[in-house]
Amino acid sequence: MQLQLEINQNAEGVERANNGAILAGGAIMVTPPVGENYWLMRVRVSPDQAIIGFPKFGTIGIGFAKEDFDWNTNLPYRCDTDVIWNHIKKNKGSKTIPKSRCVEAIRLIQAEAHRIRGTDSVKDKIP
Repeated sequence: MQLQLEINQNAEGVERANNGAILAGGAIMVTPPVGENYWLMRVRVSPDQAIIGFPKFGTIGIGFAKEDFDWNTNLPYRCDTDVIWNHIKKNKGSKTIPKSRCVEAIRLIQAEAHRIRGTDSVKDKIP
């Protein structure tokens, strides 16, 4: 399976849904309405599963599109690729999806997230 990074054509709407609110002079962050189209970028790793990059509290989170065990299993794009994989792998779904495909998908999303955020993949890495 050839991996391909997809960019959500409604990314502006997704970002807008993630904006925090100002309350009494301070900012608060609330979880936006999360649904099937709440992603900025994705890489399909099977016909029924994808790894997505999505706005999350001022950063870009990476996780599986369909989560069976925990609807909130993701980490920021700046984390080490293997750390992200080990954190999200429980939601992979089908055992036929190879780890190597998922790790490569995470790397594709990280590269695009660094590009759009203007961050450096080495200097700005979270251990």
